[in-house]
Amino acid sequence: MIEFTIISWIMALLVIGAAIYAIETKDLLSSAIAAGVASLVVSIMFLILQAPDVAITEASIGAGLTMAIFVYAIGKTGRWEK
Repeated sequence: MIEFTIISWIMALLVIGAAIYAIETKDLLSSAIAAGVASLVVSIMFLILQAPDVAITEASIGAGLTMAIFVYAIGKTGRWEK
């Protein structure tokens, strides 16, 4: 039980760190990748909590599709925030 709590805290800190990095960075591509990483860690947390259907949905839509759309849009516009 202690191991589960430690892993949960580490993953929560990873999500918070990735979210803060995504907000604070001026490089929009890095921001989109950090948001995708945060979403991927959340999907792993769902797997640990034994919700595989939610984990698959979060990984495919949250981490995969959304990040792909952001990267495509950043490629069509500009990479750096002014």
